[in-house]
Amino acid sequence: MPSSSASSALGQLLLTGVPGLELDSHTAAVFRKIQPGGYILFGRNIQSPGQLRKLLDDLRDVSQVPPVITIDQEGGRVSRLKLIGNEPPNANQLRDKGDVALIERHGRITGRLLRMFGFNLDLCPVLDISFDDEADNSLRGRCYGNTVEQVVTNAAAFNDALRGEGVLSCGKHFPGYSRASIDAHHELPTIDLTREQLEAHELAVFRRFSSRVDSMMIGHGFYPALEAGRTPSSLSRAVITELLRGELGFEGLIMTDDLDMGAILNHYGLEETIRLALCAGNDLAMICHRVECVEAAHGFLEGVPAAELDRALANVAAFKEKMAPAEPWDEEEFRRRDREVWELRVDTLGAEVAAQRSPEDGKRSPVEIY
Repeated sequence: MPSSSASSALGQLLLTGVPGLELDSHTAAVFRKIQPGGYILFGRNIQSPGQLRKLLDDLRDVSQVPPVITIDQEGGRVSRLKLIGNEPPNANQLRDKGDVALIERHGRITGRLLRMFGFNLDLCPVLDISFDDEADNSLRGRCYGNTVEQVVTNAAAFNDALRGEGVLSCGKHFPGYSRASIDAHHELPTIDLTREQLEAHELAVFRRFSSRVDSMMIGHGFYPALEAGRTPSSLSRAVITELLRGELGFEGLIMTDDLDMGAILNHYGLEETIRLALCAGNDLAMICHRVECVEAAHGFLEGVPAAELDRALANVAAFKEKMAPAEPWDEEEFRRRDREVWELRVDTLGAEVAAQRSPEDGKRSPVEIY
């Protein structure tokens, strides 16, 4: 593993978005220079199956160390691949069907699809409990259950099947985001629950997954019961190092949610954000949309204490040892696997409902949710 004293290694601690459908020469030069540890793809990066595979191949080509290449492929509206194929049922729909075998099938299909393109990490499963299926906090349709046991059973089925196909998993949004009253894409929510309330519900789920998922994503929320100051959970050492690492014993990779969200942007500058994120115990700092800031973020990493850099670099390297290589590309095989998505949709929703367009189609938010 490269020493933290070598600035060329520090890019491994950044997970960055990609501007468009292809890797333009300027962006390629920046990525070659700073060597990001990983890339996250969005709808803006997807036009056709062959184009998407080429983009991922190009990202690997500019990387000296095999990169994490990830995406949000959950189901329903948070399904990036629906732009070039069928839309899987969402977590609520699978939950309501009450058939764990369908959720396992969803995990297998998702893993096989992602491996074809060269993705090695899916930012799933959502481990939040839905206390209100209509809450306006970005989680509508994305939660596997209304109780601890329901989430554990259903999310585990997806998680284990996905990993069985060679795609690593990510539990989100620690320490539990679904009781936020506002959307962190716009502002920092306060989740004013007692420690006892968190332990009985949100944290009970994450404890059960602390040895089952390969990585954890830290959500943006202020939890007065966990943090004395008004520090977002994603920048909080109390939440990440003391609670997730210490009390829950999580040993996998830890990443922030997108640091371009209003919950962070409205309160912190980039330099302070990067320093706080790494010092809190994150291993990867995620910058999804302001790709032009990634080079500056790389420079700011040099101001982080060496011990934190060494810890994060070691965790990223350990995670990468588990990544599976991309499968050979075969568009006919992609079409066959995409047909499996349609068949799953029919078996979950019925043929008539499955054929209907999602209400969210054509209404993509300026900032895509994840």
